[in-house]
Amino acid sequence: MFRILRPLLFAMNPETAHNFILWLLRLAGHIPAGRWLLRKCYAVEHPSLEREVFGLHFKNPIGVAAGFDRNAEVYRELAAMGFGFVEVGTVTPRPQTGNPKPRIFRSGNPDDPSILYRTGVANKGLERAISRLRRPHDGTVVGCNISKNSITPVENQPADYLKLFRNLYQYVDYFTVHVSYNAFSRDSSAHTKQNVLDILMPLFDFRRGQNEYRPILLKISADLPDEVVDEMTDIMLETPLDGIVAVNAPLAREKVSTAKVSSIAAFASGRRLTERAIEVVRRIHRRSNGLYPIIGVGGLMTPEDIRAMLDAGATLVQLYTGLVYNGMKLVRDTCHALILDAGQADRDSRREDGPNENPAEQ
Repeated sequence: MFRILRPLLFAMNPETAHNFILWLLRLAGHIPAGRWLLRKCYAVEHPSLEREVFGLHFKNPIGVAAGFDRNAEVYRELAAMGFGFVEVGTVTPRPQTGNPKPRIFRSGNPDDPSILYRTGVANKGLERAISRLRRPHDGTVVGCNISKNSITPVENQPADYLKLFRNLYQYVDYFTVHVSYNAFSRDSSAHTKQNVLDILMPLFDFRRGQNEYRPILLKISADLPDEVVDEMTDIMLETPLDGIVAVNAPLAREKVSTAKVSSIAAFASGRRLTERAIEVVRRIHRRSNGLYPIIGVGGLMTPEDIRAMLDAGATLVQLYTGLVYNGMKLVRDTCHALILDAGQADRDSRREDGPNENPAEQ
């Protein structure tokens, strides 16, 4: 299906193409047995793909990154297509329209499949997200990426995060805290240890009083220097933080070909991010001695990229730009590769155990 639609989608403006895909998925969800049909066409299931991470059961380790389903419209359809989990959002307390359009661009370099975006955390807000997340999740692990409103001053941002956390707590399985980071001025002050703790501590306090446990993860940017990555990892080691999502896309300045703009400063996802994303995950894994879950995201364009990310220490992975360029074939091929890897590992283990030396069984 993607091979048929790809020329049409790439002839569209990227944001229009994305909205068209969301419309198709919503349509599938409204058709009787639509999600069943998606599952039959796309999903790959096998016991070796299953994972238990921070108390949740994942059918496989491949998820959808935040930004794809910003307003929690199609998470059930995405799960039916074979994803192990879906992270909706980013959600802010109040709706925000984001930056003026055009604001999403494809790289003009065929050797550099990437997406440039400056959407400005456009979303329909907390109330709309709740109205969608109230629907049955059909066994899907659903996370929610949360952030403050752009107009909220720094001193009031903990209240924005707490409002989202409290109101969404009963509707999602885990939370990812997306700390506001002004990459356009390369200002990493938002990722000071104290600033992050000011956001996280009220969430930990609220969670202690609940009957159900919701894991809290922190998403960090590829732009952060290594010493700041270490500080964020130390927060995970020193607090009840459950894990880290690494990485958010870095800033780039690019020439683009549109009638309205010729050069933009935007976040860049795709192939150029692969090496840095894997490097950051490996650094976090080593510093935490492999004891904490890490969701690896950024630049995962092929099954080999995903395996490299898992080998670097990621427990789970998330896709976005890889889907834009390769469709669901990327997910299917990766699942089949992981099944083969698990089978080979099992055979190697049996070989190391040696022949059965029990005379009664010879």
